Amino acid sequence: MAIPRLLILCFLALFFSASFPAYSSDLLARADSRMPDEDSSSEESLVVSKVLVKKGQRRLYLMNGEEVIRSYRISLGDNPEGHKLFEGDQRTPEGDYTLDWRNSGSSFYKSIHISYPSKKDREMAENWGLNPGGSIMIHGLPNGSEDMAFAYTGLDWTNGCIAVNNQEMDEIWQLVNDGTPIRILP
Repeated sequence: MAIPRLLILCFLALFFSASFPAYSSDLLARADSRMPDEDSSSEESLVVSKVLVKKGQRRLYLMNGEEVIRSYRISLGDNPEGHKLFEGDQRTPEGDYTLDWRNSGSSFYKSIHISYPSKKDREMAENWGLNPGGSIMIHGLPNGSEDMAFAYTGLDWTNGCIAVNNQEMDEIWQLVNDGTPIRILP
């Protein structure tokens, strides 16, 4: 009998939160999501000129030029290393894209679409006879999972999207405009 994946995630989250109470994920998330001096500027005056994702560090940065405005811990797909090659490979694409539209009614708590696949991505997949996939988003947790939010923290669980918690998604939703460039690095 297979053990449901969410049950395993819950067990691991409970184990690690009990084993390392000094590193409360909530405390770390709150401390890290406000960069660099929270009181120095109001959210209305923040201008996000680009989004930077460093997959290996599991970080998403909201940038104004070269200045980090906000930083978030992210979750990626089950197979996070390498560039997305085809639909179903559980990878997050790497490269330069655009955040081109948003969906407030998605299966996850809000979502902002990443313009994958590019022309190059489509050509590469087609050369192998594969579908490049699509619907790569920045999003919050699955709808209805709010009581289990702790189980997702620090784990790669998406199908190739970039996930944050719902509070962070609200902030990203407010600060990032459609048309903002996003660079996703290994």
